[in-house]
Amino acid sequence: MKILTWNCNGAFRKKFENLLDFRADIYIIQECEDPEQTQHKAYRKWAQNYLWVGSSKNRGLGIFAGEHIKLQPLDWSNTFIDHTVRHFLPCLVNDDFQLIGVWAHQNDSPTFGYIGQVWKYLQVNKPRLQKALLAGDFNSNKIWDQWDRWWNHSDVVKELSELGIESLYHKHHQEEQGQESIPTFYFNRKHDRPYHIDYMFGSSEFLSTLVKLEISKKEEWLQVSDHLPIFGEFA
Repeated sequence: MKILTWNCNGAFRKKFENLLDFRADIYIIQECEDPEQTQHKAYRKWAQNYLWVGSSKNRGLGIFAGEHIKLQPLDWSNTFIDHTVRHFLPCLVNDDFQLIGVWAHQNDSPTFGYIGQVWKYLQVNKPRLQKALLAGDFNSNKIWDQWDRWWNHSDVVKELSELGIESLYHKHHQEEQGQESIPTFYFNRKHDRPYHIDYMFGSSEFLSTLVKLEISKKEEWLQVSDHLPIFGEFA
């Protein structure tokens, strides 16, 4: 199975054809518009099998799959105490594994933005995580850990690891968190502002069957987005 995640930086209706050469079975796309509410006929035709969530019809989180893939939405909680987090999109794929699309948002939170949203989502849903793949734009890296917070990037990585869920990039490339040699994001598309903030975290089933994990080249993709696609192939 081939799975790709990409923050398209908006206007996905004009960009989805850039992904076709990957021939992925599943695409997890951040900042994409809702196919049901667009007038773009080619985009609507391509998006025949999908799930989508968002706070605006123009920018949300979508999971798009081939016709041979069964996507079953999962009714998981987005509320931690009295705070609704965004954006997370959980589903069951082919009655086999859990896929959680992630687009970590600031969500107007002064302290629990981005990785804080992921941390809160985990607190209410980690008992449900079994054979799982979490993929998307986490908007986070260990380099931004703060000493007085218990919801840092490192804390989220640790909690996932305790569930047997690890970053596929770091396992595949044998690199440490915060010391990534390949960026996934270029701030304002500037070559001198690279960061690694997009991830695939998978349970042991994904680690043991990983055949390929690639981050696309900036020369090919910065013209269409500030993020680079991450492509994983599993036996």
